[in-house]
Amino acid sequence: MFLPHINLSELEQTFFSKVLPKAIQLFDDLLYELSSQAKGLTSQNRELCKAMRNVLQTMVQLLETLTGCVRHICTLQEPVPLESIRSLPSSILYVIKNTFMHCKDSESLYSGCLHLISDLLQSLFKETYSLQKQLMELLDMISMESASAEDSIVDMVSVIHTVLEICSVISNMDHALHANTWKFIIKQSLKHHSLLQSHLKHTDILSGLCKDTLFSFHSCLQLAEQMKLSGTQESTDYKLFQRTVKLCRFFANSLVHYIKEFIPFLSDSCCRLHQLYLQIYSKFPPSLYAPVISEAHRDEIARVFLAALDPFVHQLLPFRPFLEQVLREKLDLSPELHLPQCHLLVTVMDKLPSQPEDVQSLWITGSQFSEEVPRLSLFSAFFLGFQQCSGELSLPVCLPGVMDNGQAEVPVTLYHHLCVHLCAFIASTPPSHFPQLEHALLDAVLGSSMITSLLAMDSWCFLARYGTAELCAHHVFVIAHLVEFTQKFPPKEAENLPLWQHISLKALTPDVRKQVAHQLCAVGLTQCRQWLSGRCTLGELPPMNIALSVLLTVCNSAGDTLEAGLQAAVLGAAGQLWAHLTGKQVSSQPCLQQTLCLLLPLLEFFIQKLDPQLITQVFAMQASLLELDPPDHVRLAALDLLSSMGKLFMPQEIQGQVIPKLSYLFASLLADKTWLIYQHALQAFTHFAEATMHEDVVPQCLNSEEIKNKVVCFLAKARQGEETEEARAERMKQEKAVCNAHLLKMKMDGEWGSALEPLAKRACHSPCEEQYKSAIDAAESALEAVKLLLQRGPSPAWLAVKLEALQTAVAILRNTVR
Repeated sequence: MFLPHINLSELEQTFFSKVLPKAIQLFDDLLYELSSQAKGLTSQNRELCKAMRNVLQTMVQLLETLTGCVRHICTLQEPVPLESIRSLPSSILYVIKNTFMHCKDSESLYSGCLHLISDLLQSLFKETYSLQKQLMELLDMISMESASAEDSIVDMVSVIHTVLEICSVISNMDHALHANTWKFIIKQSLKHHSLLQSHLKHTDILSGLCKDTLFSFHSCLQLAEQMKLSGTQESTDYKLFQRTVKLCRFFANSLVHYIKEFIPFLSDSCCRLHQLYLQIYSKFPPSLYAPVISEAHRDEIARVFLAALDPFVHQLLPFRPFLEQVLREKLDLSPELHLPQCHLLVTVMDKLPSQPEDVQSLWITGSQFSEEVPRLSLFSAFFLGFQQCSGELSLPVCLPGVMDNGQAEVPVTLYHHLCVHLCAFIASTPPSHFPQLEHALLDAVLGSSMITSLLAMDSWCFLARYGTAELCAHHVFVIAHLVEFTQKFPPKEAENLPLWQHISLKALTPDVRKQVAHQLCAVGLTQCRQWLSGRCTLGELPPMNIALSVLLTVCNSAGDTLEAGLQAAVLGAAGQLWAHLTGKQVSSQPCLQQTLCLLLPLLEFFIQKLDPQLITQVFAMQASLLELDPPDHVRLAALDLLSSMGKLFMPQEIQGQVIPKLSYLFASLLADKTWLIYQHALQAFTHFAEATMHEDVVPQCLNSEEIKNKVVCFLAKARQGEETEEARAERMKQEKAVCNAHLLKMKMDGEWGSALEPLAKRACHSPCEEQYKSAIDAAESALEAVKLLLQRGPSPAWLAVKLEALQTAVAILRNTVR
């Protein structure tokens, strides 16, 4: 009632600065009384119920009074400087925030007695809603062009940040209120853009906007899923869905608008924006993780989000922190985000040709200097992203094609889609960036992923056809230099073995192939003999494993050029190495697992020349190793050898020892729960059964009706059951997880990688853990050998005495350790 009699210029000093602190104190007292008495509220305690209703009624009246104050100022026909009402916004926002929090917590606060005061709580919420709406109307009228701009800036920034806090409180309470609150934040931030841009907490604002955008998106999907599951489209459900879609549209557009206006201040938000893009695209086909909803609902959601994400990428394309985030060397994404990442990179490729040359260069070149954030080139990131989409490529998922001569769209595979877009980008790539392109292509061609290598080959063929005469001449020049390969990297030098283990000798001319094969065998055998004649420690295994890998490469790609004596030498070395392996050692040592996985295919190459004693050793060790649950790659290597055993006729004297172990290995691997092992076991058993002369072994390998039926179905090429689309997609997810885990292990230089690294030299007075482990492993291996000897025949008289001496020595060592 006093307000109409006070001039606007005197309001703050005369009235608000004196009255509002008391109003806030009254509000706090009332709120405390409610919170402290809430637990004692019961329907029997009528006095407390009446008292609490009186408190709530007083709060409603206080809010009405504050609303009246704000409404009065809104009716003034003149601009309102912020300093004239400085205490008002902060005080009212304090009341609004705490009242909404009380309403939000009321269900837990008042427990089962909420119905006793629900009518007044509803009135309290409505009056708070009205107060907020009135305050926002007033703040729209605020002028910030007075002399005391600094104070006004601080006040307005505080207002926006407090309203942001209110947003987090009301996010699940009321759609309209939530949207209007965000609308106020965006509007005021843009209205006073030049004054506030360097003072606002852009990271907090954008984080909240992303969070609420994603929440509304997931709400849409959940509603669409519910309607799909129920099989009906009730008007109430659909109306709620439409309201949520409308809210989604508001958030998506607000996000794009905010990014456009404040992009220089969003460096710290790029990770959040990147994740938002990926998370949204992960819920749309052809993602394996997209929910099952009707096509109509999906299109309705897509019109909101996919339309907004296009300008989203366009705006962020020249922003260096964003591209550094997208192209990070170590981008640890969950499996459902791999396909969206690939899609984002394709979108960048489609948009990049229209960007200035300096922007294109940033995306294509990758990091150049040590002080830069490490990032891949766009090409390298694309091939890595493609490789991680193994599940979608295997299914295969399809995307809409393009119109062709007026014909309807024909769905195309993900491989087709990505290949077309990559080739289109290559066609627009300036020649100055061809080194990065060729580097990525060569890296992908030589990589471990077959389908990624195929994509790189297809792209390279397009590049050669599309390219200029100069480009083709450059490629010819590079290929012509391969003739000098043997001179640049002589195969007779041990330091070049790590390179030659990866090169197929079939690429060389017959004369050169024979010469290189002999030189590589000579060096490889020397490395193996050095290890055998030395201490035979695990620390010296990596060079020997490389030598084995080279020998295997030679046998596989140029075995026909090796003379009988050289073949016998290779087989002899393999047999000697085999004698040093035990199942227990191999199960615990990754470097020995690699040795085993190289020796097994070498033995397979010489399958017809294997010595009976060696065959017995191989199967004894394989059976003991399988009981220790070896890793999958060891099982796969074992299956390759088992597959070739059908070519071998085993002498009578070893059949009793070998055949039971052979049948045990097949039976165990055919019962393996890992789909990859199981599939390879079926194939290996088929090859063995078709070729073996020991036909009585075949039924012994099928030790259960279940395994027998599975093998029969496999041989008959009959399906054991029709797989639903959902089941197949779920299986692909599991397979993808396995593949990506293996890829990550290789990328992070895991068990095998660490085993291949040479051990650092250490001072004699400071033995390392590996030395202790190697010594203990050697002792265990020696005892295992003694155990095998005891099984074959009687022991010498001195052995018992020697074992007792060893037992005493072990006891002394144990006490020393303690």
